Amino acid sequence: MNTPFGPPSGPFTDDADHGFGFGPATPQQRRAAHIARRQARREFRRQLRDHASDHCAPFGFGAVPQGAGPGCGPEFRHGFGPGFGPGFGPGGPGFGFGFGPGGHRGHRRGTRGRRGDVRLAILALLTEGPMHGYEIIQQIADRSQGLWRPSPGSVYPTLQMLVDEGLITGSETDGKKRLFELTEDGRGVAEKVETPPWEQIADGADPGQVNLRTATGQLFGAAAQAGQAATPAQQQRIVDIINNARKEIYGILGETD
Repeated sequence: MNTPFGPPSGPFTDDADHGFGFGPATPQQRRAAHIARRQARREFRRQLRDHASDHCAPFGFGAVPQGAGPGCGPEFRHGFGPGFGPGFGPGGPGFGFGFGPGGHRGHRRGTRGRRGDVRLAILALLTEGPMHGYEIIQQIADRSQGLWRPSPGSVYPTLQMLVDEGLITGSETDGKKRLFELTEDGRGVAEKVETPPWEQIADGADPGQVNLRTATGQLFGAAAQAGQAATPAQQQRIVDIINNARKEIYGILGETD
């Protein structure tokens, strides 16, 4: 069974002794990796709780659209609340998380997002200033136009390894979030990054796919606001519009050249 908290996608160093890509090479390294992943899960859940108190939860397929509201209340934990039904919540038929038929929560059945080098992305981002782990994930998703959203199991272990290498430091802020920033050695390594990984992904992306993701995100944001602010009658009208749009989309997909 797949787990989102596997090793990061990309070598941490050029030293083959790390055994990256095939698991840590020694029992001590395997134990350290296990502890790092467990800490990553705990840290990410804490970051989510802290973030949710002031913001909205992110969409599974990429960056949070401006003005989007899902995740801002209990009614949005499993979709868009009463009245919207399946098709927009995680795992429902229709959009689900990612494009194509809705799958299990957190998984995609369509084309998987392209991946970049998490290590280089973190170093490049921290040249702009200190950031929390959750903020790093959000920034990568935003800057790649939603095409690449690294998992917490990739980002947090990488952050810890960069700390161990002396390239970044991590300090607690307000007893809640850990703030990461570059050391002098880390800044020297980061300055050698000519093209940030998210730009490489976005530059090679299909413009049609990017536009589709953007439009879908804007639709999600509008629907979420309606779930909070619209009257029952207005919500039903919106449901009808969305259902008709879904039927038209399937009609387009069924067209032959």
